[in-house]
Amino acid sequence: MDYKCYFGDIHNHCDTSYAHGSLENALNNALLQLDFVSVTGHSSWPDIPDRKAPLESLVDYHVNGFNKLQTGWERFVDTFDRFNDPGSFVCFPSYEIHSMADGDHTVYFKDYKRPMFKPDSIPDFQDIVRDIRIEGDDAFLTPHHIGYRTGYRGINWDSYSEKASPFVEIISMHGCSESDDSALPYLHTMGPRNGSNTMQAGLSRGFHFGVIGSTDHHSAHPGSHGYGKVAIWAEELTKDAIWSALKKRRCYALTGDKIVLDFSLNNANMGEIIPYSEKRDIHIDVRGGDALDYMELLRNNIVIRRWNYLEDSNSDITGPVKGKVFIEAGWGVTGERIEWDILISLNRGKILDVEPRLHGIDVVDPEQKHTQEYQFSNWSREGDAVRLRTCTWGNPTTLTNTNQGLCLEIEAESDAELCLDVNNVKYRRNLKDLSVQSDSFYLGRFLSGAVHIHRFVPERMYNRKEYLSEIENGDKEDSYYVRVRQKNGQWAYSSPIWVRSKV
Repeated sequence: MDYKCYFGDIHNHCDTSYAHGSLENALNNALLQLDFVSVTGHSSWPDIPDRKAPLESLVDYHVNGFNKLQTGWERFVDTFDRFNDPGSFVCFPSYEIHSMADGDHTVYFKDYKRPMFKPDSIPDFQDIVRDIRIEGDDAFLTPHHIGYRTGYRGINWDSYSEKASPFVEIISMHGCSESDDSALPYLHTMGPRNGSNTMQAGLSRGFHFGVIGSTDHHSAHPGSHGYGKVAIWAEELTKDAIWSALKKRRCYALTGDKIVLDFSLNNANMGEIIPYSEKRDIHIDVRGGDALDYMELLRNNIVIRRWNYLEDSNSDITGPVKGKVFIEAGWGVTGERIEWDILISLNRGKILDVEPRLHGIDVVDPEQKHTQEYQFSNWSREGDAVRLRTCTWGNPTTLTNTNQGLCLEIEAESDAELCLDVNNVKYRRNLKDLSVQSDSFYLGRFLSGAVHIHRFVPERMYNRKEYLSEIENGDKEDSYYVRVRQKNGQWAYSSPIWVRSKV
């Protein structure tokens, strides 16, 4: 069956409980850069800590948020019907239950008109999922930020149910929980990641689950770049097709860039469990958003093959060329608002595709107050050009990127010029020059807003197909998965494929 790759974010928040920005803000922002989305309310916390110092404020804002979602549940659910447009944009609601003992979980119902459940524990919710399936409907219960220690809102593999939870979230603004030494460490106030609570720990225990990324963003901006996305392989862009892909674990986790990752073993798709076979034919097809750094194939959490790509990093171009260029705007003084109006065109070529890489307002503390708006970006195709209108407020730290940008896939002559009109400041640069080094310019004075035109990346540097064949004796079940790193630090992690043992 032919599948297409779609990109989404199915765990993020707005002011329907405790977070910022309206649901309408969230869905309009999702329309800018996602194919599908679920926006999540906070519903309950059965084992919430006692309201004693210094946790009084924490308990209060949680309880108030739970009540707010309960009161507005009907309107929350109905709003998705207005935005849902099968074939173009699919959206559905979800809600989250916290648990010190078993870890936080996001809840999805295929029939999302159901009333909200508030069970006493995660195992009780697993029973609810089982009963709903017996009734002929379906539901998922998805652990997220699994890497925190058990008892501190991290996953409890002892109570995990792969039947109730066919996939787990391993990437979000909390960090990455593939392993205890993977990229993107946990830096949230909730604490560090813990080795026995990672994806690899769950695979070592023999569990079968797919993996996703989602932002867990709290300011009405699903897909805020760099905090996590999920990609699926589905027949079409409908809720039924999305649901089927997730249930069958035909999904994978991304940090931000829309990396297209296709991984198969003996013609089985990611997420499948296949019978024993001594010979394993593995195919990997990657279409990245930037030059690929390396790709690794892991068997039972051990790297068995690594493909390095930067030794082929010569980007010099001649003649007609196809490739990608990322235009990024922002910087300036922290807190100083800059409005951007950017028109991008080519004088001897065409723009084939546009990947928005847009950021929302980063708010980690639900009690943090600020006056910035939550819906401030828009982009469009205007004939042979692309226009981005957006705002930035400077980067809050030297390690936090809140710039806005578009990545363009283009086809042009090597001497074509990239033409920008940025707030009436005009810029022109030859593609051949941009293939050698990036360029930048400022709107005016020192510490004014700036634009970075990243290096032009030829197609051969971000598209790769790899093949590996190996023989295994099959004394035990084997899990295989792929991870991909781009030169710009963005990642993709496939869901595993399992090969049963021969006995």
